[in-house]
Amino acid sequence: MRSNPLRSGGNPERGAALLAVLWLVAALSAIAFTVASTVRAETDRVSMQKDALGAHYLASGAIYRSILWLVWGGNGYRSPDGRPLYFHSPMPRIHYEFPSGVVDVEVIPEKSKLDINHAPGEELLKLLLALGTPADRAQTIAQAIVDWRTPSAADGLSPMDAYYLSLTPSFRARHASFEEIEELLLVQGMTPEIFYGGFTPGPDGALIPYGGLRDCVSVYGSVSEFDVNTVQPAILSMLGVSGDSIRQLLQMRAAQPILSVDKIGSLLGGTRANGKLIIGGGTITTLRATARLRYPDGRLSDMKRTVSAMVKILSNQWDPPYHILRWYDTATSASEVTYQAPEIPKQELSGE
Repeated sequence: MRSNPLRSGGNPERGAALLAVLWLVAALSAIAFTVASTVRAETDRVSMQKDALGAHYLASGAIYRSILWLVWGGNGYRSPDGRPLYFHSPMPRIHYEFPSGVVDVEVIPEKSKLDINHAPGEELLKLLLALGTPADRAQTIAQAIVDWRTPSAADGLSPMDAYYLSLTPSFRARHASFEEIEELLLVQGMTPEIFYGGFTPGPDGALIPYGGLRDCVSVYGSVSEFDVNTVQPAILSMLGVSGDSIRQLLQMRAAQPILSVDKIGSLLGGTRANGKLIIGGGTITTLRATARLRYPDGRLSDMKRTVSAMVKILSNQWDPPYHILRWYDTATSASEVTYQAPEIPKQELSGE
């Protein structure tokens, strides 16, 4: 009678070999899975970099096209029915549809920002408070800005100079006009969050960007007139406009450009903004282009890239009739920035 090999225990060497094969298959499977995951991750990363680079060049090209539109618009080119062919004021945004993607270009006159070299210290304080800066820090920054642009006394250092000289590395304030808005990062009390803005949690937990001081001030800005279609909400708050009125104004100009400041007179009330809001203004403009690539199937990429340039439009006697003053390869679109009017005590807003 034949014995059952299972009952007799079989060959232990064959069992050990089978176990070794199983372990080897498991190890090779793990290696194959790791390699596949790495290859897929690298493929996705390269694809994202390709989309980002393409969107960057698309946005850069849109900047140069928008410059030409500003120049041609100033020359008064119109269609037979009288409509402007290119840029015309007020036109706070230009939309381009290209075969390779879409681009939205924000047209922001520098006159819609506060002049950092001539704004009174009280207005700088109110602006910082409107941006949500704590009162004590806002006071320090406003005083430091005024000190930075004020000629130094002949008899020695200012209190701010003593602070800067205590740092490592040490330096002194310029005691002259700001030449670059980024100089604000050096003044006492300033932080990257106050200057650039930051992120705040939204209702669904997602992070929502908010603007900073750099969006509100300029070395080519104004202290008396601001473009109503592009002026920052914090500047409106600085001028005494209430949070509800600011939100209504933002909704109005998001629907269509404001063609007459008379239409918003009821929102301004008796605030200092009356008489200070105008349509357009100035020859120096910031162009901020946000691009998305288009895939062969017509879908738009989720990858966005924003490029901005500050441009001075010159007369036709110049060749070319424009001059690029600043160029930023990395910028933030205002359409991605939110605004929440902070609750500011009246005594702080008045600077008392």
